[in-house]
Amino acid sequence: MRTVILFAFLGLHGFVAAQPDAKWLERLEHYWAEIDSAYRDTLHSPLPKEERVHFTNLPRFAADKAYCVTARYEPGAGEVFGMKTSTEREPKYQRVGTLHFTLDGAEEQLTVYRNIDLSRLDGYRNYLFVPFTDLTNGESTYGGGRYLDLEGPLGETVELDFNRAYNPYCAYGGHYSCPIPPEENHLEVAVRAGVLKHHD
Repeated sequence: MRTVILFAFLGLHGFVAAQPDAKWLERLEHYWAEIDSAYRDTLHSPLPKEERVHFTNLPRFAADKAYCVTARYEPGAGEVFGMKTSTEREPKYQRVGTLHFTLDGAEEQLTVYRNIDLSRLDGYRNYLFVPFTDLTNGESTYGGGRYLDLEGPLGETVELDFNRAYNPYCAYGGHYSCPIPPEENHLEVAVRAGVLKHHD
């Protein structure tokens, strides 16, 4: 009887422990489902017209909780500057703080930015931008780096989920003007999470 109770306890404990990962995976799948839906939109998709008809979903790495890290956020507003893009356009951004975290055993950090013009719009007042490059760029991921979005205000700790990393529109061709991740946001690790490059 005690053995049965023990197995029942362990089974229940395992179920409870697995719930957070299940919830995380559910949120992640919902996130990508919304993006895939937007890319299927024939009027607004960044995909070339000939590819939109047969599009189902963006290729990406298998979900991996190891790439969902807890970062320590250090606020620190910087001066407004023009961020370089794939064109001559230089939209105004401001550094608002730094995320410190460990990834694949390495101590890393990323700067968080606010787009000045976007922050004046009702739907984007709390929108924060984290562009980055890593050691997968040009191989399994887009050579120009990838992006993460955050919603402010940020607390002392921030969940930084690289499984949500997406490509700039420039990765799919077309005449887009995409922010280029500043050198300070290069990671000396291979981030095998998030979206893959569009074509080999």
